[in-house]
Amino acid sequence: MEIEPRAPGPLTDTEREAAAERLADAAGAGRLTLEEFSDRVGVVWGTDDRTALDRATAGIELPPPVGSTRTVSTVVCVLGDQRRTGRWRLPARVRGWTLMGDIHLDLRAVVCSEPEVEIVVWTLMGDLKIVVPDGVEVELTGFDLMGDRELRLAPARRVPGTPLIHVKACTVMGDVKIRSSGVEESEPGWRRWLHGHK
Repeated sequence: MEIEPRAPGPLTDTEREAAAERLADAAGAGRLTLEEFSDRVGVVWGTDDRTALDRATAGIELPPPVGSTRTVSTVVCVLGDQRRTGRWRLPARVRGWTLMGDIHLDLRAVVCSEPEVEIVVWTLMGDLKIVVPDGVEVELTGFDLMGDRELRLAPARRVPGTPLIHVKACTVMGDVKIRSSGVEESEPGWRRWLHGHK
């Protein structure tokens, strides 16, 4: 008598939680960036397919790439621009100061194991620009004096396990622009005015 193998049942929350925990461990160890973690854990919580679950957790045991342990906690900029892009470790607190210069923080490829991150930046005649992966929540506080402030997040549900980013930006004669990677960068105010009056 030949017995056919029984088809596996639907995915359980326990299996999803275990997969999400493995992804979180991999992100904390530097094997996944914040964007990679956001994409993969989104699949874990949104699928009923075991093959998709296996693909979402594939390769996370590999050693972390070079640059995963470089931590940036302070950014100082005078008469120039400071850019933090690529793979770097995002700690629980980041501080920034700029005088007549811009700070650009690209958080899409960062490594982060913190549940919450606080970014505090003071600018005088300079701009702050931050890009986060889709599905990462950002709270923006602070003040502007003779400057613009813009928070543009993609209309996506918050991905479970991603950090909550608190940004406190205090600017004098400068702009603050924070956006998700799925949202196009906005044009400067004078260009928007010019295009609106064609």
